[in-house]
Amino acid sequence: MKKTALYSWHEQAGAKIIDFGGYLMPVQYTGIIAEHTAVRTAAGIFDVSHMGNFYVKGPNAKEFLQSITTNDLEKAAPGTAQYNLMLYPSGGIVDDLIIYVIDDETFFLIVNASNTVKDFEWIRDHVRSFEGVELEDHTDKLSLIALQGPAALKILSGVFPSVDIVALGSFQFCKTRFHGAEIMIARTGYTGEPGVEICMPNESALPLWEALVEGGRACGIQPVGLGARDTLRLEMGYSLYGHEIDQDTNPLEARLKWVVKMDKGHFIGKEACRQVELNLKKGVAGFSLEGRVLPRQHFKVYNTDRQEIGYVCSGTLSPTLQQPVGTCSIFCEYLKPGTPVLVEVRGVLHSGVIRSLPFVKPSLG
Repeated sequence: MKKTALYSWHEQAGAKIIDFGGYLMPVQYTGIIAEHTAVRTAAGIFDVSHMGNFYVKGPNAKEFLQSITTNDLEKAAPGTAQYNLMLYPSGGIVDDLIIYVIDDETFFLIVNASNTVKDFEWIRDHVRSFEGVELEDHTDKLSLIALQGPAALKILSGVFPSVDIVALGSFQFCKTRFHGAEIMIARTGYTGEPGVEICMPNESALPLWEALVEGGRACGIQPVGLGARDTLRLEMGYSLYGHEIDQDTNPLEARLKWVVKMDKGHFIGKEACRQVELNLKKGVAGFSLEGRVLPRQHFKVYNTDRQEIGYVCSGTLSPTLQQPVGTCSIFCEYLKPGTPVLVEVRGVLHSGVIRSLPFVKPSLG
């Protein structure tokens, strides 16, 4: 089992530790609801150093990445980040990722922890056919801290007074120094709240984490584990690999058509997307249930005639709404918000309704 550079801090803070993506990671500290609420109302700090990260470099790096991803990097200038997807030829999703454009020949990729090895091998196998492209795995060298919540930028400005954090737009990033080391601060995140994700060498992680915790004490900052990270992203309707998206799901079936630029050049999976676009049969929607029963992944979804129409992708009790909510993959004719549905929970059908996403209004646009 791997440990992040912040593992000892989590352990001393009394965090509940679990195995996630091959790492020992904190799932909660004081409790999921308290941590979730802190992010929605004040600020939360997350250790997400288990995420995989690679550099793709060289004069043909952009051309190569264009060929294996669905979004259009020609529209991403240096200093910006772009949400993207890698597909199999079948149109199923290898992974979703964020690509940071350092310059025209240097790209920094952050991928899901559970897919790091698979993703690296996928990219490596395809880069071999491109001259002048280098692939580097920096996962074990770098740490990643997320600071999210209404007070996040105020806290960050106190720790980095020389950096105009507020001037950074969504999906923009800058580089600065902390204790002599170069770090990257990006206006990205997974919660819907204002905030940043900060990438740094492992040796800088603990002093920066402690500086942010101390700087945010007056604002009510709390360390946040993977449990609240999941409830936060689900309230926003964000996709999670292995739930809303996977190797058997086409992005057009998962509310991700906006990430697939069919008007750009060839990319792996493009033809499969074209075929799905011509005959789209299912999609992902939000739903809520009556009562307090919890919907879980793979639970079956039915129409009011008790005909099976799909399955639950993710589900939880929303700490903000105090209501059972989830996402489901269902036939297109049932996707309209307000459509009544039934969800089978432990052999009992519970009444619900299709909801538009996100469930909670985001603080960021």
